[in-house]
Amino acid sequence: MPRLDYSNATLAVLLASQLRRLQSVLNAADRLVHPSSRYEHITPMLRDFRWLQSPECIDFKFAVLIYRCLNGLAPWYLSNDIQRAADSNCCRLQSSSSSQIAIRRTWLSTVSDRAFPVAGSCLWNSLPPAVTSAPMLCFFWNHLKTYLFSRSFSF
Repeated sequence: MPRLDYSNATLAVLLASQLRRLQSVLNAADRLVHPSSRYEHITPMLRDFRWLQSPECIDFKFAVLIYRCLNGLAPWYLSNDIQRAADSNCCRLQSSSSSQIAIRRTWLSTVSDRAFPVAGSCLWNSLPPAVTSAPMLCFFWNHLKTYLFSRSFSF
């Protein structure tokens, strides 16, 4: 499992067919840990283990990295590219009180939108304020995983 999570930043904008392949590997790992029939549905087992599905797992890693960048816990070469919308505006706007991130303008949507500052900022801005306003990293992890888990397995 750790090897699958190792390079999630490169997996941020995979095609749906490639994400299905990755999810099938995760499902096989779940069946290895949780003894069951091959024909049983995998969703209840994933729920029992509180494992996120592959798109949500990638989003989790990306959001944690953005949180670390915003709070000075990430390397400087990543933190320099992430900036709050309130800090980038010259005049006071409504966004100055929110936790939104300024999204850089790109020229090539096929390549540039996959870059960490752009993809991470778009993901961060799509999260609810209850998640992004967490005061500490451990609270952020809990709120984010709960949000992504409920999005993945809508109850």
